Amino acid sequence: MYKASELKKGMVVEINDIPYIVKQIEAKSPSARGASTLYKIRFNNLKTRQKLDESFKSDDVLKEIDCARIRIQFSYIDGSQYVFMNTEDYSQYALDVDDLEEQLGFLTEGLDSLVGLLVDDNLIAIELPAAVDLVITQTDPSIKGQTAAGRTKTAMLSTGIEIQVPEYIESGELVKVNTLTGKFSSRA
Repeated sequence: MYKASELKKGMVVEINDIPYIVKQIEAKSPSARGASTLYKIRFNNLKTRQKLDESFKSDDVLKEIDCARIRIQFSYIDGSQYVFMNTEDYSQYALDVDDLEEQLGFLTEGLDSLVGLLVDDNLIAIELPAAVDLVITQTDPSIKGQTAAGRTKTAMLSTGIEIQVPEYIESGELVKVNTLTGKFSSRA
């Protein structure tokens, strides 16, 4: 059992005997004294893929679903399907592009530090590592002597996402990007 305040993106819970995955969480603190924090949570139905928006108080309890967690590697793209391979028994699983949404910008072929969530031997979601290494394909030229400045510039990554990087970073460099915030962490 999970309290609403303990929910995190990617967790699988049961609502009205139907499995849902947590996609988005927004906490709202009311200004009235003694009022509890409200959590507005967006779920995706794992069977029909429909979205469900619900609000919970911080101590509301949701039932967790038992799902297997396996180590997987991103293999390739087949049309609108992203194919993953179990690193232990080499079985393959596919997820539709709609099921990955915000995670697409962090997936590169061969990425093997992924965790797959299985329900009834079907891959329902993936968990990204805390950070991934991506190549900068385009950014403005660096300016000599700008290593100590706190200014940033926009950089396009090999997966198509844009992030802000320090001015001294150049095109072609490998950088570490935080998958939770989508921000530059360090040089890789």
